[in-house]
Amino acid sequence: MKMKFISAALLAAAAGVAQADETSGFNLKAGSGITFKNADGTASFRVGGRLQWDYDSTDSDISGKSDDFDVRRARIFFEGKYLDWAFKAQFNLAESGTGGGSAEDLYLRYTGFGKMARITVGKQKEPFGFEQLTSSKDISSLERSALTEFYAPGRNAGVQLHGAGDNWTYGLGVFEAAGNGSDDFGNTAITGRVTYAPIQTDDLVLHLGAGFTSRDAALPANETDAYNIELAAASGPFHTQAEYFNADTGGVDVDGYYIQAGWILTGESRPYSNGVFKRVKPSSSKGAWEAVLRYEDGYGKFSDVGLGTTEGKQTTVGINYYPNNAVRLGLSYMDGKQASGENGKEIRARMQIVF
Repeated sequence: MKMKFISAALLAAAAGVAQADETSGFNLKAGSGITFKNADGTASFRVGGRLQWDYDSTDSDISGKSDDFDVRRARIFFEGKYLDWAFKAQFNLAESGTGGGSAEDLYLRYTGFGKMARITVGKQKEPFGFEQLTSSKDISSLERSALTEFYAPGRNAGVQLHGAGDNWTYGLGVFEAAGNGSDDFGNTAITGRVTYAPIQTDDLVLHLGAGFTSRDAALPANETDAYNIELAAASGPFHTQAEYFNADTGGVDVDGYYIQAGWILTGESRPYSNGVFKRVKPSSSKGAWEAVLRYEDGYGKFSDVGLGTTEGKQTTVGINYYPNNAVRLGLSYMDGKQASGENGKEIRARMQIVF
């Protein structure tokens, strides 16, 4: 109830400010939220979010059969800047498996050094993983790979120095290794990533990247050192990406990789910016269609097909339809198999709107 009140109050405040100063910039753009800027551009405020409704049917040798229809993600964010300072607050209003009501991004950022060096303090994504750093509203497969789910640390509170040039990015930070406790920084993680795009045009991209994370833990068995290598490319309507991961957890070495390819049947090119792909934007009122194929092999978190964290293989086939910049309809089929022989399958359908 408290979260609903806060969200409603912030939305009302933003709308009130926009109406109060009609001479300043106010923009509502499909898929990009509501943006308000003052006349001289020194301050701005934006409200946006996403809603994803999913149906998924799972059949696993381990966890059995299940059919579910619920909200995969319902998020709202508020971000703004004033002179050299910026902030972002993003909340889960609802999410399958969590019930919602939790903060996702919650940080302050100093931008006074320019685009090449920024400092972000607070809860944020750690700089690790091409697929992980691609927003859930932009990934071509409906769910991230089992490898990304296992190796990429996701969001944690910390301090990060990061920046970007015309065709390169970097990020390096210190984060809590396992947050939401009473001694979050008693165990810390150092995480970093660099990317370089030697080719980057509107319809031709070649991306190279690498990342690492070293994570303390209360028990030596949970201490982790991991790294990944990224390769991605786009040429006209075709795009592909691949990542290799390796981790040493308490002296146990595990690894894995995935390869993903996509074809935009209606001819558009998948956008690329700041070291990640963005979602497809249709070039006509008829919308855009995209076909996706992914294969993965190694130690990972195969929970989507009901196999848990294990050594395995998985194939994903999917189709997406983008009727406009804000809406996506997707359908995917995932087929996984443990190294020990157990099988798991999932059919997932999604309706997504980004606002």
